[in-house]
Amino acid sequence: MANAKSGPDETGGPSVDPNIIGALRCVDRIVRAKDVHQSPWAKALRLEVHQTDGSDESYFVKISLGQHGRDALKGEFEATTAIYAITPDFCPKPIAWGRLAECDGCFYVCKFYDFAAGVMPYPVSFCEKLARLHSSHTSPEGKFGFHCTTYNGDLPQDNTWSNSWETFFSDGLRHVLKLREERAGPNAELDALLPALFDKVIPRLLRPMESNGRKIGPSLVHGDLWCGNAAVIKSTGDGIVFDPASFWAHNEYELGNWLPERNWFGNAYFKAYHSHIEPMEPKEDYDDRIRLYAMKFNLHAATLFPNEESYLELVINEIRSLAERYPGGY
Repeated sequence: MANAKSGPDETGGPSVDPNIIGALRCVDRIVRAKDVHQSPWAKALRLEVHQTDGSDESYFVKISLGQHGRDALKGEFEATTAIYAITPDFCPKPIAWGRLAECDGCFYVCKFYDFAAGVMPYPVSFCEKLARLHSSHTSPEGKFGFHCTTYNGDLPQDNTWSNSWETFFSDGLRHVLKLREERAGPNAELDALLPALFDKVIPRLLRPMESNGRKIGPSLVHGDLWCGNAAVIKSTGDGIVFDPASFWAHNEYELGNWLPERNWFGNAYFKAYHSHIEPMEPKEDYDDRIRLYAMKFNLHAATLFPNEESYLELVINEIRSLAERYPGGY
């Protein structure tokens, strides 16, 4: 409401931009605003309010500055809205996003949950929800992509619509490679491997799924599903996801982020997921498809953290291994 209290909360916590309060519509007063997280590209707070109907509610508010902040938070809102439309029990309810009144920045608001510390979601129930999300093949015109830019960390993804998964994946990979080079400079060893990757490996592993009568039904993926973007709600024990980088993709792409051990999704999750959705034909290519997808997620890490050389080493080693395995291409 326009006359709801803005500024610092009743306990002297952080000030709250009036546009955030306005987006919530039914706020009578702020009870508490508490900083809960900060990253190099955003900060977050928990906003506790007393509402005009007499109830109390808690919201999670993320704030980011500049044009990057606007695009990133719009992408998060649109991606969460898309996930929520298919599986409302699998992500926080998105409330709003918009521009701040008091500085050049934007905000995103969703329902707040208390999470159980250090606990991963139970594989069986978590993967049932994920499989349900992936099984809704309702992409506009059956294409791969998304209607706006979504961000993996602070990396804008190329979500340009495409009729072909091979084309979409290749274009998205080239986009991340360009961002990595802009941030860290060229790498001769990596560059020498790229012709084999794009001319041999990618066609060999992805084209068979779109040939000889086979067709990939685009699935809405979270897009950055590692342990830091999944949690267990303390009050219910339910597993949910958040901070998505969504687009319509081959469903197995999601699992590429589970292969690196740092992301905490072990074999139990693969087994639980595939009890609902089997690997796509040709199944003999499945393991190497996942390795290819994992390589892209490692490239994301190498781009997000250009000073951490181990991530780029993982990328180079994986491309070399796949290139040696498929010298003849498709």
